Amino acid sequence: MTETVRDTKSARTRRRVVDAAAHVLLRRGYAGTRLADVAEVAQVQAPAIYYYFSSRDELIDEAVAVGLHRARSLVTEALAQAPADAPAIDRLAIAVAAHLRTLLTHSDHAAAAVRTVPQLPEAMRERHREAQRDYVAVWRGLVAEVRDDGDLDPALDPGTALMVVLGALNWTAEWWDPARGSLEGVIDAAQRLVRDGLATPGAR
Repeated sequence: MTETVRDTKSARTRRRVVDAAAHVLLRRGYAGTRLADVAEVAQVQAPAIYYYFSSRDELIDEAVAVGLHRARSLVTEALAQAPADAPAIDRLAIAVAAHLRTLLTHSDHAAAAVRTVPQLPEAMRERHREAQRDYVAVWRGLVAEVRDDGDLDPALDPGTALMVVLGALNWTAEWWDPARGSLEGVIDAAQRLVRDGLATPGAR
C-alpha cells in the first residue's frame, strides 16, 4: 500500500470520527458524549480515536469548529448566488433559508455546534468565539443593509432584533420534527416572521 493510499484512508477515518462526534454531541450534549459512543457510530475501536485526537475535548473542539465553519460557509455561498440587485430584505430571507437548511438537514455538525457551544467549559468556548463573531457579523451586515435601504422598522434596535432572530432560528433544532411538518414550511414561516417583524410595512 502506498503512502498516499494510507493517508487517504487515514483522512477518511478521521472525518468519520469527527462526523460521529457531531452525531453524538447533537443527541447527548457535551457532558453526555463518550468516546465509546463515538467509536460505535464511527465503526472504529475506541482506542483508535487517540491516533487522531489526544483527548475527548480535542475531538469535541474539532466537531464544533467544523459545524461553525459549515454554517457560515453555506450561508455566505447562498448569498453569493443571490441576484446582484436583490433587495436587502430578500437577501436576509435567503440567509434565513440557508441557515435553517444547514442547521436542520445538511449534517449534524451545525446543529451540534449551536447546541454545544453554551455547554462547553469556558476555555473551550473562548476558542470558538472568533468563529461565532464572524458568523454573527455576516448577519449584522445583512440587517445593516436592510436599514440602509430604509426597510428596517425604525422602532427596532438592530442588534437586539438580530439576536432575537438568530435565537429563534437556532431553537428550531430543538423542536423541529420532519414527521410533523416539512422543512419548507418552517423556512416559509421563519421568512414571513422576519419580514413582518423587522421590515417597515412597505417592505413586507
